Amino acid sequence: MNAIELNHLTKYYGKARGITDVTLSVETGDFFGFIGPNGAGKSTTIRILLGLITATAGSANIYGQRIQACRTAILGKIGYLPSETMFYHGMRIKDILRLSADLRRKDCRAEAKRLCDRLELDTSRKVEELSLGNRKKVGIVCAMQHKPELYILDEPTSGLDPLMQREFYTLLKERNQEGATIFLSSHILSEVQRYCRHAAVIREGTILITDSVENLGHTGAKRITLRGIEQAPALANIKDIKTTADSVSFLYSGTPDILLKALVPLPITDITIAEPDLEEIFLHYYQ
Repeated sequence: MNAIELNHLTKYYGKARGITDVTLSVETGDFFGFIGPNGAGKSTTIRILLGLITATAGSANIYGQRIQACRTAILGKIGYLPSETMFYHGMRIKDILRLSADLRRKDCRAEAKRLCDRLELDTSRKVEELSLGNRKKVGIVCAMQHKPELYILDEPTSGLDPLMQREFYTLLKERNQEGATIFLSSHILSEVQRYCRHAAVIREGTILITDSVENLGHTGAKRITLRGIEQAPALANIKDIKTTADSVSFLYSGTPDILLKALVPLPITDITIAEPDLEEIFLHYYQ
């Protein structure tokens, strides 16, 4: 049985598009990335999955159950982290964590302490004293302390420093190895490439492609940046050329030997060869 099954899911806000005909399956036990730029429809899809909004058309099932028909039972299996975490002012972190556990009628004290220790979170502090990163940590503990079967995470690492990002993904990998399903939305392709096994690319409310992360990343192009020149060399297989006063950058999908031969006679002072970033991967799929 799939953890998530979306069939022709469509949502309009009046005449404004939310998502259109989204069909997607996430296997139980998968680590799945849902990637797209801001406004692509990621959060709309997640809100339908959680029963927070109702689809205009289509269906959304979690573990074979319709979310609108079985919302209470389904939410008991989910740990949700929104992209922006908000809490009641005046409350201390420990009170927020206890409230979250009480709402689920579970004793999560031991697991909450373990998570707070790993995320270096001081539970005696009040909400209004917290930085963006620490508020995100509180949200992470609330989503994970009851050890759900399915994690739905919307832009989960925004606000976290690199060390905490790494620790957070270590926690997710541990939960995934224990059998939990991870579904996370992100516009940071490097996160998806590093941790997810499968992913879907969404743009303007429509799924462009769903595949293994390994296959998604094989566009065959590299981002080449050359300093000391202002014009791209005369080469085939280049696109997305960007120039500044003393450099030129472009995507190159040809062979290395042809590139190197073209660069030898040029007065280049520095060269960078890198994997395309998220927007460049999107450009590849959009074209």
